[in-house]
Amino acid sequence: MKIPKRLNDLIDDGLVDEVLRQLMSGKEATIFVVRCGTEIRCAKVYKDAAKRSFKKAVEYREGRHVRNTRRGRAMAKGSKFGKKEQEEIWQNTEVDALYLLAHAGVRVPKPYGCFDGVLLMELITDAEGGVAPRLNDVAMGAEQARKDHAVVMQHIVRMLCAGIVHGDLSEFNVLVDGSGPVIIDLPQAVNAAGNNNARSMLARDVKNMTAYYGRFAPDVLKSKYAKEIWAHYEAGTLTPETQLTGRFKESTKRADVKGVLNEVEFAAAEHEERLRRQRERELLEKEQHHEFPQKKKNRRHRHRR
Repeated sequence: MKIPKRLNDLIDDGLVDEVLRQLMSGKEATIFVVRCGTEIRCAKVYKDAAKRSFKKAVEYREGRHVRNTRRGRAMAKGSKFGKKEQEEIWQNTEVDALYLLAHAGVRVPKPYGCFDGVLLMELITDAEGGVAPRLNDVAMGAEQARKDHAVVMQHIVRMLCAGIVHGDLSEFNVLVDGSGPVIIDLPQAVNAAGNNNARSMLARDVKNMTAYYGRFAPDVLKSKYAKEIWAHYEAGTLTPETQLTGRFKESTKRADVKGVLNEVEFAAAEHEERLRRQRERELLEKEQHHEFPQKKKNRRHRHRR
């Protein structure tokens, strides 16, 4: 087994004592099982940006704030320094989200820190102590599917209350231990209030999870949790303990199309009026500029005489 340099560096620093085996390799990272003292943990070694296959990363970065203006300018220019800073933000997003969500009551792996591109965290295990399976490898009865689906919907609510949308939630990003579903893989987590794609991403997360549990309990396919959750969120009534029903009644109120068009026309007319006044000011300033040098020249001639 080839051990990545980043993991060897953690061994040299005493943060990891032994690399036991590679667990899996995904689109954004390779996962290893490691020993840290007497504890068996998980080490997620992030791949370099050039080797990652995560699509539409720009959509996920929207709304992530950079306090240091120098770093922000460097990332915007795409310089070597900027790319390095962007990588650090991408990696730190996951560990920050894990700490935040664990505090918010979402079942996620316990983080132990991110060190030079390696995230150390809890290894989720099954009842026998082996590595917990992914949800896509788990079959269940209808009642269990309904129960776990409700648990995941509650996790999505708590994530949103904490200001986060997973953005890539599916049966491949959920583990199942003895207590139920565990949410994993959060480097692409988005700021719910700062990302224009947050609503559609949440809807996709809900759709993916509902589709999977719907294989075992088809009745959950009729639920409308995404619309219900987002309606509460927009209304400011969403809390971590909000009791969801899975039902959502679409508004039957007809849109005031004429009113909207009037507003658009008014805004357009107002914009045109501002442009007209601006052109008049510029024309007046131009005329004054041409007159002023001539008067100044005449004064100089009079002074010489």
